[in-house]
Order: sequence, then structure tokens, then C-alpha cells
Amino acid sequence: MNIIPYVFSTIIVLNVLLALAIIFLERRDASSTWAWLMVLLFIPVVGFFLYLIFGRRLSNKEIFIWDKKSRLGLLTAVQDQLRAIKDRSLTVQHEDIVQYEDLIFMHLKNNDALLTQDNEVEVFTDGQKKFHALLEDIEGATDHIHLLYYIVRDDQLGERLAEVLIRKARENVEVKLLYDDMGSRTLSRRFIKKIEAAGGKVESFFPPLIPKLNMKINYRNHRKLAIIDGKIGYIGGFNIGDEYLGFNKRFGYWRDTHLRVEGGAVNNMQTRFILDWNQASREDIHYHERYYKAEAQGDVAMQVVSSGPDSEWEQIKHGYIKMILSAKEYVYIQTPYFIPDDSLLDALRIAVLSGVDVRIMIPKMPDHPFVYWATFSNIGDLLNAGATVYIYQKGFLHAKTIVVDGNIASVGTANIDVRSFRLNFEVNAFLYHPDIAHELADRFHEDIIDSTELTYKLYKKRSLWIRFKEAVARLLSPIL
Repeated sequence: MNIIPYVFSTIIVLNVLLALAIIFLERRDASSTWAWLMVLLFIPVVGFFLYLIFGRRLSNKEIFIWDKKSRLGLLTAVQDQLRAIKDRSLTVQHEDIVQYEDLIFMHLKNNDALLTQDNEVEVFTDGQKKFHALLEDIEGATDHIHLLYYIVRDDQLGERLAEVLIRKARENVEVKLLYDDMGSRTLSRRFIKKIEAAGGKVESFFPPLIPKLNMKINYRNHRKLAIIDGKIGYIGGFNIGDEYLGFNKRFGYWRDTHLRVEGGAVNNMQTRFILDWNQASREDIHYHERYYKAEAQGDVAMQVVSSGPDSEWEQIKHGYIKMILSAKEYVYIQTPYFIPDDSLLDALRIAVLSGVDVRIMIPKMPDHPFVYWATFSNIGDLLNAGATVYIYQKGFLHAKTIVVDGNIASVGTANIDVRSFRLNFEVNAFLYHPDIAHELADRFHEDIIDSTELTYKLYKKRSLWIRFKEAVARLLSPIL
């Protein structure tokens, strides 16, 4: 008996049922719904398994249920600041902040992102300098070291970090390392066990039931945070690995942006770490004053803003859009991936057409080819509108930075793509200070020297093959 017709019929039925589930049960936005329907239509067997790996949404059991204690005190402070903004009585260190009170209000209202104005911020764009400072701060820790990274590798940099953590753990300093199980899938048990043997604690975010067989591609913890003694915090784009020091021959020099922070914002970074740790670990961190020792150090105002699939709003994306629409002079963007949804693309297009100098810098080489072609497809729209686009040539550009008018900036972990806005857990610092904004703008101008400009004339000369790859990538960009 020929069973091929029955197999084919079964596949068709499964695809139809899955398509109905996507349309009526998943309640996705229309663009991602159509993208998945195309996958199921054109590659029915493979598409079914791709959906199981990439397309499933978080179940109710997997969504974060935060400890109520994390909100004690915070909500009162947030409500006080909201009232002060409404009453026009918010005390500010710099008058320039007042024009961005609506952005501050949005982050307070929808993300409980407390505004702190007593921070000292150091900007790192080089991995060697960033990790030298981080390891030095860890060496000086006396009470606790809390680290959260999407990628941790047990290469030369990873071993250097492990040695310091082991030494500090043996000195009775509390050591906690949280890594994402997918991002750090090559991390060895040997690396973990030697830290634990010294007294440190190591946990993974969303691990699989079967070790090393993680099918949860989505909903990863893409955050990078380090908090030392509750006084010093790091936030930005660098992970733990030799490539971030420029030692990977494929990528060469690694250009990223990271911040070292002292001041009240460290308390907010600490809360973010504790929430993530308590989700991943059976041994919760209890909220204690020893974890909140931040002292006033400067006059930089900032908010630490989180987003993820557990959030009702795409908070970081909304912050980006609000920044762009506030621009009067310029918007500078550095991102490794540029796959905005229609709302953010419209905001940039409106800014360009309104006479704002919009400049976007992307890397010359892909670390994910499909995402790279989708990036170039979207870049074409803005080139046509009048934006300026630079291709960074010195190495790999991994920075996630936006600067507006020399007044405000955002630095963190969120790329400009659907994955960062909807599928991953991200964290960004929104900074309201002209000195920091100008410093980041100056770094952008320095990077232009190591870049080539992609003009619309050059863009239109792409080959038919490249245009085809861009077209396919763009159709599937809502699910990349």
C-alpha cells in the first residue's frame, strides 16, 4: 500500500491546524502572523518544526511572577515622581531635563523606572578597557558580586573572570553569576563547578529539561549587568568572551558601548538583577539593605528601563520612538541589526522628512546573515527618505546606542529589531545629561572615520541576487 498520500495528507492537516492556532489562539500581530503562514505554506514539514522551536509564545506558567517585596518602597518613590512631574514641581539638576519630562513620565508610569540624578557615568567603547575596569572593581569587592550576562564563555577572558570570582568567594564575598542558557550553551560544567566549589553560586536562565538540548530560542535573557557591593554598576553591550576583546579573527576589532555607573541608578540595576536571579534560582536573594549601598557621586540623570515578553508594553522601543520624535537637530543610531517595525521606521522617516539629521551606523559584516539582509532592506527606505547611513569597517559594531540633540541618550542591550523589542529580556540606561550625550556623539563621529558612507545611489546598484535575499529576509523580518 502506498502510504505517501496519507503522509502528505497528515502534513497538510497539521499545517492547517497550526495555521488556525497561529491566527486565532496566539493573537499575534498581523505581520508576524503572515510571516509564519508563509513559512508553513512554502516549507510545510520544516516550517512545522521551525515554529515549535522559534514560534511558540511563553505559557502562563513561564511568565515571570515577581516577588511583591521587590516593589516595596519603589512604588512610593515612583508615585512621588509622577506627581511631581504632573505638578511641574520635579527638582532637576539640569534645566535641559525639563523638556524630556514626558519621556521620564512614560518610563515611570509603565516600567517603574525611577529617575536618579546623582550618578557618575564612565563610557567604555573598547573591550580591553571595559574588562580591565570590571575585573579591577571585582577585585576590590568586600561584600557581594552580582553578574548577569547573556554570553559567558570559558575562554581566556572567562578563565580570568573565574579566577577572580573564585578568589573572592574564598574571601567570603558573596558571588552570584547568572547566564542565559542559550547564549552560553557552550559553557562547560567544569567552569561552573569550580566557581561553586569555591562557594560561589551559578545559575542559568530558562534551562532545558535535558542539559545541552535547549529548544527555547525565544525569550532569552539578553541583559548584561554587573553590580559590585551595591555601589558600582555596569550596563551595556559587552558579553564575557575573547571576541569582545578583539581576539576573534572573523570579527576583528569589537566596537561596543558599555557604562560604568556609580550613584542611585545602581540600586535600580541591583533590583533588576535580584528579580532575574530569583526567577532562575531556587535560592532567592532576600531584599536586604546591604545590597543597596549606592552613594551620590555625580549629576547624571538616568533611568534603568527593562523590557521583555513579560511586559505589557514594548517599553524600550517606546523610549526609542519618543526620543526620535523629540529630536530637533539630530539622531545618531549605532546598532548591529536594523529591523524596526513600522512604528519605529515611521518615527525615523518622519524625523528625516522634518529636517532632522538622522544618521545610522551598522557593521560591514554579519554575525547572523539572514538578519543582515533584512537590515539592508530596511536601510534602503531611510536612504530614500534622506537619512545618512555608515558602514563600520574597522571590525564588528555591536553597540546599541541612540543620541539625540546632544541632550539625551540610550545605551544598553536592546537592538533595533523585533527580537529585542518583543522576544528577549533587555535592559537599557536612558541618560539625560548633555556631557554624556556629547561624549557619545563624539564617539559616533570618531567611528565615522572608520566607516564608509552608503549612499542611495550605491544602494540602488545592488545585484538582483542581493535584492532577492533582502526581499525574502524582509518578508520574514517580523519573526527573525
